[in-house]
Amino acid sequence: MRAHEAGALHGDLGNRGPAWLRTPEDVNALLTGLWPRTVTRTESGPLQIGGVSVTDLAADYGTPAYFLDEEDLRARCRDFAAAFGDADVYYAGKSFLCKAVVRIVEEEGLFLDVCTGGELAVALAAGFPPERMGFHGNNKSASELRRALEAGVGRIIVDSFDEIERLTALSQELDKRPGVLVRVTVGVEAHTHEFIATAHEDQKFGFSLAGGAAFAACARILDEGVLDLRGLHSHIGSQIFDTSGFEVAARRILELQAQVRDARGVELPELDLGGGFGIAYTTQDDPSTPGDLAKRINKIVESECESASLRVPRLSIEPGRAIVGPSVFTLYEVGTVKDVDGIRTYVSVDGGMSDNIRTALYDASYSATLANRISAAEPMLARVVGKHCESGDIVVKDEFLPADVQSGDLVAVPGTGAYCRSMASNYNHVPRPPVVAVRDGASRVIVRRETEGDLLALDVG
Repeated sequence: MRAHEAGALHGDLGNRGPAWLRTPEDVNALLTGLWPRTVTRTESGPLQIGGVSVTDLAADYGTPAYFLDEEDLRARCRDFAAAFGDADVYYAGKSFLCKAVVRIVEEEGLFLDVCTGGELAVALAAGFPPERMGFHGNNKSASELRRALEAGVGRIIVDSFDEIERLTALSQELDKRPGVLVRVTVGVEAHTHEFIATAHEDQKFGFSLAGGAAFAACARILDEGVLDLRGLHSHIGSQIFDTSGFEVAARRILELQAQVRDARGVELPELDLGGGFGIAYTTQDDPSTPGDLAKRINKIVESECESASLRVPRLSIEPGRAIVGPSVFTLYEVGTVKDVDGIRTYVSVDGGMSDNIRTALYDASYSATLANRISAAEPMLARVVGKHCESGDIVVKDEFLPADVQSGDLVAVPGTGAYCRSMASNYNHVPRPPVVAVRDGASRVIVRRETEGDLLALDVG
């Protein structure tokens, strides 16, 4: 990557694009692995989702907007639940949470993990059974823990000695005995971005296995006898494709489980191996099916338990973005198209880093397609950028779009269901887009578009 005064995102190969990106034979063709299941291109040209044309959706709801394929989301919930059988499959609230999605998750039989009081509030407001919730977080406040105890949250994943002390005192005060898991930092370097790798030693989550803190945490909980220690928890990161990391994590965490059994005479009945399974953002990503993941992970757990002479614990798994991520695309309207001296063509859309910060934050890659029509023009390598006053405001770094893309066209970006709306901001005082669920020819707003009135309502100065 060549140096560039505007930053690393600009120091690439200009109009040649990344080495793996190839000129498509048909720039209008949809790569099915990147899109929700009901998304197709109609004979007349526009994409449709759930039987509804994106041109109609844009007319009804405006752009930018996130469109959720409800049937796709439900099918992914069912696929993971069926693949993992008796295991508890947790939907990651942090990936995207609203009351409608919470109800879908409940209806499809999944569990739900939350990591803040706000996420807990949404889940409770939607009527999700608290006993099927897990509460994560490295710095849960006393008020958050109190609310979780009062609500009857099924599992609290403890993350520090401070939290054990805090939760123990609150449990005694409220006469509660919550089920807890100890989050263990197993020292696995997951093959993912540094900011979403969570099991190496030098980071904020969990109790160190190598340093002995994890065993000490289990011993303290057992000695005090206030909290109900149900098992151990490990999470090695996010956007993970290689299951070898889970094999190492399972071996190490089950060795700790055996140590607790041998030293304290307690064989913990549960094990949460996390998840964070990867999805396809571009043709370079090759995610496994839920069935393949379940087969490999169950085999790993059974083998490691046999080696450690442990009974196989009840397994919990957290697929993360793999459930909702592929179920959503973002629809934008093109405002300007600018060719910069033969270096690159910039296609500017009416959203940007306020509705998808991941490209700027993680150097994430996305795909895009012209959504409102079929074009006979030649493919043109372009960069899709936003409307914000930042040179790093990039939505899609490199993608082939038709050379005749113009103002007023619609561009759709798949794979935006996870960590896009949930990390959205009001940067430059831009109201956040709506989320619209589409199914069987009908659409409904599940999170409305923010307005300037919403922005001004918070400004009390």
